[in-house]
Amino acid sequence: MRLVSTLFLAFLVTFSAGCAMQPPRPEKASFVIQVSDNDPAKWNLALNNAKNVKQALGKDNTDVEIVAYGPGLNMLKLESSVGNGIQDAEKSGVRVIACGNTMKAQKVTKEDLLPGVAVVPAGVLEIGAKQQAGWTYIRP
Repeated sequence: MRLVSTLFLAFLVTFSAGCAMQPPRPEKASFVIQVSDNDPAKWNLALNNAKNVKQALGKDNTDVEIVAYGPGLNMLKLESSVGNGIQDAEKSGVRVIACGNTMKAQKVTKEDLLPGVAVVPAGVLEIGAKQQAGWTYIRP
């Protein structure tokens, strides 16, 4: 009987510890969207995802970030074919983020990017941090 009690107690401690390690959910519905493709169709899909989330849940009830790295950075440049869509998304409260590592590798400066685009040191780390904070990850 003592062995059963000990095993049951060990199970409860293990289960409780696992539950305690879950990240807290953000207060708002929060989405991080990864775009690592230099493809206007993928970008338009990501922008539509962001727009649909904002419309369905309400602009003030959601946080949405689109994080671009690798070849996806090209669509954040001033001459981007999806530039108008990116600027519309930013007006609706979507945060658009460029990867600083990719910018260095491609010799892209902040001045080369569309107005309003934020820069983080590493796009992959930004996505990981958001996921650890309970954000929903989307990759169109």
